[in-house]
Amino acid sequence: MGERLTRREVVKGAAWLGAGAVLAGTGRLDALLAQAVQRLDESSSRLGWPSVTPLPPLDNHYPLMPMWKTELRQLAPNVYVYQQQGGTGLPNAGISNAGLFVGEDWSVALDALGFPLQTKAFLAAAKQATGGKPIAQLINTHHHGDHVAGNQFFLPAQILGHPYCRQEVLKAVPTTPKSWPKQEGVADGTEVRKLTPPGATFEDNLTYHIGGNVVEFHFAGPAHTWGDIIAYLPQHKILFAGDLAFFHLVPYAHNGYVTKWLEAIDKIMKMDVDSIIPGHGPVGGKKDLVEMAEYFRVLKVEAKKRYDAHMSAGQAAADIKMGKFDNWMGPERIVMNTVRLYDEFRGTLTPDLDMAGTKSAIEEYNSIKAGKKSA
Repeated sequence: MGERLTRREVVKGAAWLGAGAVLAGTGRLDALLAQAVQRLDESSSRLGWPSVTPLPPLDNHYPLMPMWKTELRQLAPNVYVYQQQGGTGLPNAGISNAGLFVGEDWSVALDALGFPLQTKAFLAAAKQATGGKPIAQLINTHHHGDHVAGNQFFLPAQILGHPYCRQEVLKAVPTTPKSWPKQEGVADGTEVRKLTPPGATFEDNLTYHIGGNVVEFHFAGPAHTWGDIIAYLPQHKILFAGDLAFFHLVPYAHNGYVTKWLEAIDKIMKMDVDSIIPGHGPVGGKKDLVEMAEYFRVLKVEAKKRYDAHMSAGQAAADIKMGKFDNWMGPERIVMNTVRLYDEFRGTLTPDLDMAGTKSAIEEYNSIKAGKKSA
């Protein structure tokens, strides 16, 4: 995966790639083809923002990121991760992971995924792996739709989360459409849409003794949100980090507090952990978490230079070069992440999305990039 590809090779790969092509397996050719696919992040369209265009170009001075597949993977006795596919170049950086902790008669799930077909696939895999044991509890790591929109499919399981998570899901209920439109890989068009908030909350710590395992749920925010929950299994040195961890994807701070997020990562680095399951990306470890943190450390320094030079957030995002991180999924998130850092620098950061600031920054970023392209 460390080979460098010239721009000519990428263009040649793009010529082979039809609009409906399916990438299977692994290897240099598959990675090359994946790199040639237009990289899109649905975050902007979901929130009513304009799309960030054009995306930063791939930098062939840096190695390609890996590809990973969707699978229910056993990590330890009675401990599973449902890892969803990804890789640089694939068209959706919003595909999240889930967890499963299995007991003698029932199970506990961690996160519900974002779309009906994803959630149903997870539930079917869990049923097969456990011999049909019911999921009695579902714990949400935070309130974002790609982790809670599938809650309804776990009922009548008890749903738990941080009070902030419940608060934010409740806010979203009145504006949620009543049905899922038919879309390949998302919904079959028959599902009623019922956004379901946690019915039980905990503020700090919650411990399960299940299937011979101790599973500790801890509040770790504010970081990615003001209600982040992580799950730690001390016997196996496994951490389900939720969206405190993005591996091979650009982390997303649209509700985040970057400085506190980095502090939370520093705390994780002191924990006795070997395996880290990110909210997005393949199973990894501390090395991957350090690399993700490096993204924010680099961006924070670069953004502060431009803030001090009185550049706007949109101008700064258009000016900053992130090197190897531009090859990760979701490179356009630099705009939204820069807005959050500017809010920090100004002392105006709140838990809520900076909708106006982000929309303005995206429009300015797009205008600058369009001007450079036409020049």
